[in-house]
Amino acid sequence: MKLITAIIRPEQLAAVKEALFKVGVTGLTLTRVSGHGGEREVIEQYRGRQVRLEFHEKVQLSIAVSDPFVEVTIDAILSSARTGGVGDGKIFVQPLERVIRIRTGEADNDALTPVTPHSRQEVSV
Repeated sequence: MKLITAIIRPEQLAAVKEALFKVGVTGLTLTRVSGHGGEREVIEQYRGRQVRLEFHEKVQLSIAVSDPFVEVTIDAILSSARTGGVGDGKIFVQPLERVIRIRTGEADNDALTPVTPHSRQEVSV
């Protein structure tokens, strides 16, 4: 089991969500974040003053997947989030020690839906 954290451009969110749903990855958590990576600072005028925008708005996706879904999930994110420009984001993959579904008490792979790409649910987007 792995926790995949992807930081992407907000305007790519719809495409990433669609790509993930197509490969059967439906469980994810979304957080609006700000950050600074390789992008340059932007200086804008606001109420007659120069304002330096050092941090850029991003979307962070947290996705817990079983091992067979790791590469499928990464490929879906890469293919849909990449624009080729600086600031496309990053993907982090970390091991998960335990997962427990609160509603049923199921643990680990049983708590992740679906368990393998072959048993994935069909989800309309």
